[in-house]
Amino acid sequence: MTGTVVQNEEEYRAAQNVLAKYGEEHIITMTYPPKFMDEQETTISNVVSMASDPDVKAIVICQAVPGSGAAIDKAREIRDDILYIVGTPGEDPKLISSKADVVFQSDELAMGVAVPEQAKKQGAKKFVHYSFPRHMSYPLLSARRDIMEETCEKIGLEFIDATAPDPTGDAGVPGAQQFIFEDVPRKVERYGKDTAFFSTNCSMQVPLIKSALDEGAIYPQPCCPSPFHGFPAALSIEIPEDKKGDIDFTVEQVTAKIAEKGGTGRFSTWPVPVAMMFIEAGAEYAKAYIDGETNGKVDVDVIKEKFSDYAKVDVKVNMLSEDGEQYDNYFTVLLDFLNF
Repeated sequence: MTGTVVQNEEEYRAAQNVLAKYGEEHIITMTYPPKFMDEQETTISNVVSMASDPDVKAIVICQAVPGSGAAIDKAREIRDDILYIVGTPGEDPKLISSKADVVFQSDELAMGVAVPEQAKKQGAKKFVHYSFPRHMSYPLLSARRDIMEETCEKIGLEFIDATAPDPTGDAGVPGAQQFIFEDVPRKVERYGKDTAFFSTNCSMQVPLIKSALDEGAIYPQPCCPSPFHGFPAALSIEIPEDKKGDIDFTVEQVTAKIAEKGGTGRFSTWPVPVAMMFIEAGAEYAKAYIDGETNGKVDVDVIKEKFSDYAKVDVKVNMLSEDGEQYDNYFTVLLDFLNF
C-alpha cells in the first residue's frame, strides 16, 4: 500500500514495478487516500481488506502514514501470521515499532556527517546551508544543521549559515526560488567555485541545482536524496511516460546534462529514492520471508542484502536508539553517494 500519484509518484511507481515483476497472482496494490490525515478509517479498512485475503502472507506499507499502526492492530485481529513491513513512518517510533514487524526510515541525522564529507571529497572548501526559521524550529532539521556545522569544522570546511525566504511566506515559492537564483552567484563570487550548496527545502532544489551548475559550484545532495528530486526539472529533462520511475534512464540523462555543463564529479545524490527502495527491496525481503529464507520476521543480514541488491551500492543499516531505548526492529538507512 502506497500513496497515490498525487501524494508521491515515486512510491506509487515502485509498487507498480513490483506488480509488473511478479504479476497479479502474487501482488495486490492499494493506495491510501491523499487526505490521509482526515481519512484514517480508509487507511485502516484498506489494510484490513488486504489481510482478509487468505493468500496474503506479507503487507508492505510506505509511507506508513498516521493510522497505519491502528490498521495493523485491526488486521492482526483477523490474522496474526502476516509479516508487516512499514517505511517512512508518520507515527512515533515507540508506537509503530510495537505494531509493525519491520520499520524502515532514512537516517536524517547521519546525513549531517555524510553530506559535508561528500562535499569535501568533491573539492569543496566552503559549505553553504540554506534554511529559514520555520524549518530551524523542527528539532530534526535543527539538529542536523548543528551536526553539519560540527562536521565542517572537524574536516576543515568553512560553514556558512544562510537564511532564505520561507516558501510559505508572503513571496511564496516563486520568491524563495528567485532568491536562490540571485544569491548563489553572489555566494560563488564571494567564496569561489569550490563552494558546496545545501538547502532544507524541496522547492529550492531546482534553482539550487541549476545555479550551482551554471556557476561551476558543488551540490552534494538534495534535501530528499533521489535522482528524481530536482534534477530532471533543473536540467530540462523530459521523462517519457514509459520511463517514469525508471531510475537508470533518469541517471543516464542527468549524468549527460551535467557533463555538458562541465559539472562532472561535483554533483551527487543517493542512487535510488529511499521510499522506492523501501517498497521494492521490502517486497523482496517479504518474498524471502515467505520462502523461508530469513531467520524469522526480522533478519538484519537479509534486509541489508536486499537493500544493497536494489541500490547497487553499500547501504548502512542501523537500529534506532531514542532516549536510551533501542528498537530492534526499527532500522535507519544511509546510502553511499551516486556521483554524476
